[in-house]
Parts: sequence; structure tokens; C-alpha cells
Amino acid sequence: MEIYSTMTREKGELNTLFADKIKLFVCGPTVYDDAHIGHGRTYISFDTIKRYLEFKGYSVFYLQNITDIDDKIINRAKESGIDSKYLAEKFEKRFIEDMAALNVTSVNYFARATDHIEEILDQIQRLIDKGYAYVTETGVYFEVAKFEDYGKLSNRKLEDLETHRIDIDSSKKSPHDFALWKNREAPEYAGEPVWDSPWGKGRPGWHIEDTAITEKYFGPQYDIHGGGLDLIFPHHDSEIAQMEAVSGKEPLVQYWMHTGFLNVSGEKMSKSLGNFITIRELLKEYSGDTFRLFVLLTHYRSPIDFSEVSLHQAERNVSRIKNYLENLDEKINDIFEKGNLSEDLLKLAELEENEFDEELINFDYFKSNYPALKEGVNEFFTSMDDDFSTPKAIAAIFSFIKQSNKDLEEDDLIIDDLLAIKHWFKDISQILGIDFFVYKDETSGNEAELLDIIADVRLKLRAEKKYDLSDEIRDKLISLGIEVSD
Repeated sequence: MEIYSTMTREKGELNTLFADKIKLFVCGPTVYDDAHIGHGRTYISFDTIKRYLEFKGYSVFYLQNITDIDDKIINRAKESGIDSKYLAEKFEKRFIEDMAALNVTSVNYFARATDHIEEILDQIQRLIDKGYAYVTETGVYFEVAKFEDYGKLSNRKLEDLETHRIDIDSSKKSPHDFALWKNREAPEYAGEPVWDSPWGKGRPGWHIEDTAITEKYFGPQYDIHGGGLDLIFPHHDSEIAQMEAVSGKEPLVQYWMHTGFLNVSGEKMSKSLGNFITIRELLKEYSGDTFRLFVLLTHYRSPIDFSEVSLHQAERNVSRIKNYLENLDEKINDIFEKGNLSEDLLKLAELEENEFDEELINFDYFKSNYPALKEGVNEFFTSMDDDFSTPKAIAAIFSFIKQSNKDLEEDDLIIDDLLAIKHWFKDISQILGIDFFVYKDETSGNEAELLDIIADVRLKLRAEKKYDLSDEIRDKLISLGIEVSD
């Protein structure tokens, strides 16, 4: 399979440092507020990437940090009149809950920055000893000019750099130098969380926690580092400088992977524009499955535009797959009920659901002679092997459904084909992180299509600002027991 790296700006064959093992690190959240849909986009993407790598036979350790000490956390805590540690713990807990609601469950370990102060202090001291960092009265700084390749990920030259998220500090040798340790002994910082260090009481800078954490769990080099596109500079450039400087080894990672930006109806998401949407707000109106499929319908590296229309389309697509599989299960059950089967198949029909699913492995969809299935399987996995191209993989699913629906309706498929199809969709569900075999509370058939038409009509009415008529349709649907959310 091929994977794209931001460092090389091209795709290449996936080669890991250790055979069949992958160490994956993705930058985690700064826990001062609820996670938003942009976070959801990134973490759904990497959750799916990990799922597919494991499907391919790799043993993947997925590490994610939790930034639980930061200016944003401290300032929010001061505004709220609460302890910053309590605030961070609260939003960390809510973040984990939000991820579970999106079925983002593949992270093996969440590493808090505050649990790794010892490792942070040790890495800073080694950078000082090697001449890459220096001490001032305000803290410890990485001297960017000492690292010749600084900016190699973002393709920026030192003379062209603009300061970013760096306080103006006359004690620094250069405005480009970034903080590894921030002294907080001055009276204006009274009450802020601090730790003892050889350079005074204070707290870590932004970049150092990631390399201290990954060095502890992965060593100085590992396979994949992921995050949002906005983190390339200065965060990931600074991580490279820190770790390669202190270890003397390069590259820090084999592959840099970044998710594209998420916009809302064509505009950048921000609270000032009134289009800032948290995951919790989203899940009041749409299911986690709907948002997951919405995300995966766009390649992880591409920008994604969030809108009510696109969410409704994803919702319909989830229903379309579930309707197909519900019909598939009905056909399988009908054949079992007729009983004109081999002894092995009859025994299969008597198994509990979990046991039945385990036996599906005997029906290898890669070896199926059913043409539509062979084509669909090939297209799906060829697409996933091409830098995790989920849009093309999902297109292969719908193309297969379109081709096979007629055969399914006309009873042209033998039981072995049907069970191979079910096996494939079980694997698809696991890879994409969407359980398409849960039919409860799902509409089907003509009813689902009718509701889709009604939803489209209401969207057009609202776009034309005919809110009264749209609301009247909504109220009548609600009176019939059909839940509608605007």
C-alpha cells in the first residue's frame, strides 16, 4: 500500500521501522473547551487509518497526548473562577465521551502533559547540554538558528519565518526562538500551576510535551505522526527540531500525515462568525454514524465543507447501506428457513449471532465467483491501499449495491455468495467504524425514500426563506411521531 507524507509531498510504499509493527502518534486536544467538528474530522480520519492498518495485519500502537496545561486552559479557568486542573479534567472527560460517541475508540493510550513533567525536564536539560537551548530570566528557549533544517516540513526558510504563538521577549536571542520552559515566579502569575525545575518554578512550553512523550513511549524515531494541517508550522517543525537535535537521529518519523481544513458552508469555522459547532451540538441532530460517513466521503487530506445538505446526504447514504443489508439478511434467513442446505450450513443457522459472525470467515469474499462482489472488493481495497482513499472505497460500496440489488431481488444468488457479501460488509463496518448491521429505528424501503424527498423539499423551502411552510410540514411530521430536527 502507498501512503502520502507531507515531508516529501508524494506517495510512497509503506515501509515500517519494525516488521508488521507501526507506532502512530497524533496530536491530541488542548482541553479547555468542548471538542468541535474539526477535531471530529481529524480523529475520525486517524481512527479509520488505524483500523485499516490493523486489518492489513499490522500491530499498531496509537498514542495521543492530552495538553492539560496551557495558556488557554489557565485563562479560561481564571475567567470561570475555577481551578485550572479541574477545568482540564472536566474537558478531558468530555472529549473522551465525544470520541466514544463518534466510535473513535482505537487510541491505545492518552498521555497527559502534566503526567510527563519529568520527561519534559530531562529533554530540556539535554537540549541545553547539546547547545541547542539557552536559559534566560523568563525561561528556557530553543535557539532556532542552531538547527539548520528548521522549517523543513513547512518548506519555510528561517529568514522568511514570522513569529507565531510566541510572546515578544527581549531576553530571547531571536524572536523565532520558542519556549521550552516558561518561568512563572513573577507576582502576575500568582495562583497559576507551576512545577519545580533547575531554571525556576514554571511550566512547559507548547511543543516540548509531544517530543518528551513520544520519546518515552516510542524512542527517538517512529513511523507516523499525524495532526491537522494547521499544526505543520510551527508545532511540527518545532517537534522535528527538538527531537532530531537532542537525539542526533533523523528523520523523527517516516511519514507525516495531515488532515485538511474543515469549513462550514464555505467559511472558516469560528465563534465570531457564529458557525462554531461542537461535537455535542452536532450529535443532538445527527447520529455519530452519519457524521463519520460524512467525514469519510472526503479524502482525509482534502478540505471538507460542512453543511446541512451534506449531512442529510450522508444520513441517506447510511440508510441506503443499512437497507441493502437488511434485505440481505432477510434473504439469508429465508434460505435457512427453507432448510434445503448442507449439514454444515444447517448447523450455521443454529448459531447465536456472535458465533455466526465468527463463522463468516469461512466464506472468503476474495475468492468469490460472483462478478459484482469480485469487482466491488477489488475496488474497495485498491482504494484503501491508495493512501486511505475512503471516498473511492465508499463509491465502490455503492456501485456494488447498485449492481447486486437486482440479483438480490431476483434470488439469483446462492447462499455462499450471500454469506460472502455479509462477511465483506462486516469487515467494511469494522474498517470504517460504522455498524451498518444495526437496523433498529431505521426506516426502510419506500418510507425512507419518501422521508428523503420531504427533507429535500423542506431544505429548499428554508433556502427560499419560506419558513412558515417548512415549519408546518415539520409539525405535521412530528404529530405522526416522526422526529424532525432543524
